[in-house]
Amino acid sequence: MGHREDLLEGAKRCLLEKGYARTTARDIVAASGTNLASIGYHYGSKEALLNLAFIKVTEEWGDLLTEKREERAEGDDASGPPLDRFRDTWQRVIDSFQETRSVWQLQMEVVSRIDQDPELRETLLGPQREGRDGLAEGMLGIDPEKDPEKARVAGLFCQALLAGVMVQWLMDSESAPSAQDLTDGLKVVLEGRGD
Repeated sequence: MGHREDLLEGAKRCLLEKGYARTTARDIVAASGTNLASIGYHYGSKEALLNLAFIKVTEEWGDLLTEKREERAEGDDASGPPLDRFRDTWQRVIDSFQETRSVWQLQMEVVSRIDQDPELRETLLGPQREGRDGLAEGMLGIDPEKDPEKARVAGLFCQALLAGVMVQWLMDSESAPSAQDLTDGLKVVLEGRGD
């Protein structure tokens, strides 16, 4: 690896260990084995490097869930009932919580920063929209290329649900929802009974 890749890997480690606000350029240099001038040369600024590193960390989290889905799907009928797919996906998300807790914490910190950092907000717009499509496809089996509007609205729903579940698991994992709770809740919503 060259300095550019080393810096990116070092920045990802720092984000997961220290968070966005507490990561300094010197931390990144120490974690990457490079020098301070390399940050400016390759990325323009520490913030640009951290923004890219954050996107890469969240992409890797998504890749981890996709790998777990593919492992479980081997030998299974991947085109099972939609509620089973929904529950299975949420089970993977929740099962990954302890392993990826630092990613969830980082996401909450980054969201809290976007009002003060227009560059960060701008950097996240495209990946956030792509993430919606990925969630619609991964959680609900909706192909964004075949039905972009359906994928968009389903992705919005999944993103909202994911953010809420993330907060609940970070705040109080003892009473946070299970995959079955989420599936049962969705059934209740779909039934639309108010009595």
